[in-house]
Amino acid sequence: MREPTFLILTALARGPLHGYGLISEVAALSGGRLALRPGTLYGALDRLADDRLVAADREEVVDGRLRRYYRLTDEGDAALRAETERMRRNVEAAEERLRVRRPARAATPRPAGGAA
Repeated sequence: MREPTFLILTALARGPLHGYGLISEVAALSGGRLALRPGTLYGALDRLADDRLVAADREEVVDGRLRRYYRLTDEGDAALRAETERMRRNVEAAEERLRVRRPARAATPRPAGGAA
């Protein structure tokens, strides 16, 4: 699963959000690293809806503009949980490798004065 998809599903795990709410939440979840543009977000939401991972929740009109809310489906919840577990196992494997990694060799001190 790509990071934007993971973060969109993660944002929806707390409850339904509309487009701008999703853009803001994904930016917050990524620490500002990922700034979704509306076209990218709605393309992703269409794909996720086709895959039955998200669904339209409700619509409302705010200041004359339609605001559509999306929610995580049961399939989306299961996919997010599976991806979270997969990522957790990868992190654990990396942490284990880093713990047993040999320390870098210290440079052997050379005598002062040039040639040895």
